[in-house]
Amino acid sequence: MELYKQLPPEAVKVFLVLFLSFFIGLEREEHKTTAGWYAFGGIRTFPLIGLIGFSIAMLAGSQPLPLTAGFIVIAAFLVVSYWHKVTGTEPAGMTTEMSGLATFLVGALVYYEHFWIATTLSVASLLLLELKQALERLASRIPSEEILTFAKFLLLSAVILPVLPNQQFTKFHINPFKTWLVVVAVSTISYGSYVLQKLTRGQGGLVMAAILGGAYSSTATTIVMSRRAKREQQPHLFSGGILIASGMMYLRLAALLALFNRQLMSRLAVPFLILAGAAVGIGWLWSRRTDPSAQNLKRESEPKNPLELLAAFLFAGLFLLMLVATQLAVTHLGRAGVNTLAAVMGITDVDPFIMGMTQAAGTLTPLAVAAAAVVIAAASNNVVKGIYAYSIADRKTGVQSFLFLLLLALGGLVPLLWLGS
Repeated sequence: MELYKQLPPEAVKVFLVLFLSFFIGLEREEHKTTAGWYAFGGIRTFPLIGLIGFSIAMLAGSQPLPLTAGFIVIAAFLVVSYWHKVTGTEPAGMTTEMSGLATFLVGALVYYEHFWIATTLSVASLLLLELKQALERLASRIPSEEILTFAKFLLLSAVILPVLPNQQFTKFHINPFKTWLVVVAVSTISYGSYVLQKLTRGQGGLVMAAILGGAYSSTATTIVMSRRAKREQQPHLFSGGILIASGMMYLRLAALLALFNRQLMSRLAVPFLILAGAAVGIGWLWSRRTDPSAQNLKRESEPKNPLELLAAFLFAGLFLLMLVATQLAVTHLGRAGVNTLAAVMGITDVDPFIMGMTQAAGTLTPLAVAAAAVVIAAASNNVVKGIYAYSIADRKTGVQSFLFLLLLALGGLVPLLWLGS
């Protein structure tokens, strides 16, 4: 410690610049050795670039012009290096030249005491340089449409959401920011499940498909599994998988309630977790029963992209419609009207209605009324999925699925015994 105190204030900064730029140069030296052709810089050049960046920053002080001029000079040397590679016969990548510019910036950042940024920039550069083959393999595995899908996700969450006003309008308390936040949250959960389904494609069999598909959309999963069950002779496996998917719906709803209305979540979290655990557990045990056809089945279906912009705007419109309809039902029809609306919405898309309840509960709608409506909508949706399975699947799978989902719907109504108080 005494030695540290006696060192000049800038000595530690110089050491940090040398330390960070040395490892970037070390990685480039290794690359140059294994490549077998010309490559710019190595274990000595990169520390020198870092020191140049540090020195120019020290001389420049708070003046940006000298630092900018130094950056341009270093960039000119790197352009000459790149031109040499372009005119040669070897592959002409720009990674080394870009890492040289990053090293210059590391030196300048250390002088201005942005230590965390300088270290992060160095570590990120090392990872990008060292993981070249892994990243190139990853890029080759990702279809162009998946990049577009992720761009849509960023558009929904990082571009549109921040510019919306976070204030209430009209007597229905419509908040554009919260409305779009609901869209982003539902899309995020669906997109997360979509990505997992893509990454684990062909792995885990029908049970894994039911778990991931249920988190994505239990209704869509029920329809897909029912169609496939019609040509397979494994009623226990498919009816168990359909029950698992509906159990995952309750986990999905519990997560959304936790994000948007803690009071509503506190009333429904325990029954929803119990319903989810019972459905997933019983469905898994049932799927393990012996079927006439005992071969292992892999997933066939491709999940649909959940981030279509038209679908996002449609969801937002339905959400606002449900918010207004719920308030009108409470005002003019009372609790019975809200419960009827919940039962009807369970037949179609349950998410907009339930998310509307999270925004209305405790303000536009009494908390007990909103909680009961969420329970009824989920139960109604389970009955509808049972009808889908009975109509689409083979007779045995359809009957088993319908009975399971009917029992799950009845079990889902049990919380009404205490939510009404």
